[in-house]
Amino acid sequence: MIVMGILNVTPDSFADGGRHNSFEGAVKRAQEMLDEGVDIIDIGGESTKPGADRVPEIEELNRVIPVIKALASKGARISIDTMRASTAKAAIEAGAQIINDVSGGLADPEMLTTAADLGVPFIAMHWRGHSKDMNSRAVYGDVVKDVISELQERISAATDAGITQDNLIIDPGLGFAKDAHHNWEIIDSIDQFVALGYPVLIGASRKRFLGGANPDSREAATIELTKRLSTSGIWGVRVHSVKPHKEALGA
Repeated sequence: MIVMGILNVTPDSFADGGRHNSFEGAVKRAQEMLDEGVDIIDIGGESTKPGADRVPEIEELNRVIPVIKALASKGARISIDTMRASTAKAAIEAGAQIINDVSGGLADPEMLTTAADLGVPFIAMHWRGHSKDMNSRAVYGDVVKDVISELQERISAATDAGITQDNLIIDPGLGFAKDAHHNWEIIDSIDQFVALGYPVLIGASRKRFLGGANPDSREAATIELTKRLSTSGIWGVRVHSVKPHKEALGA
């Protein structure tokens, strides 16, 4: 199981906003993750926490592209966390190798064809809307069935756009248009997502449903969840800290 390290080059991300919001700070943090054995560094320049405003494209590019170039020169495996096709293309050209789109291609009609043309792995997350109003969309008949159905729609859209099946990764989108009980129902039924036949990425790191008054206090629960998922057959976990999760996986 791979460990994807989160690198938010933003001032407002929920768990680490502002901690690495400079070129020097981001590169330093990335080097720490590389030293700890991270498999992929996921670089994002736009917060997707509930209520967050979108940032202009040029701001997103200015935040992430210099960092991607610097890390690519170190041989890092990099994913770009973006909902914009133009940012994804620029990031791949700068040295990233994977596109991680939390909207699964819904936010930008050009994303899926861009990813197909680039021929790189594409992570499609379950998503129902932008951060400003996603909490109001957390309404399900059966959250597991509904999320799987909506992910299958994204899978079909991705493959119809030309993304090959071996380049497609899925993410049930814990915390995105989902309440705490929704997240736990998905985790308890993770085998149904694995059974879809695509690599599954889980991003639970330090999210509110794990409890604790602030994001940092949820780290221990995040590590325990990684341990629990280690035998589930998922492809990877997306986390803020690397070393304790590698250790939890016996790496």
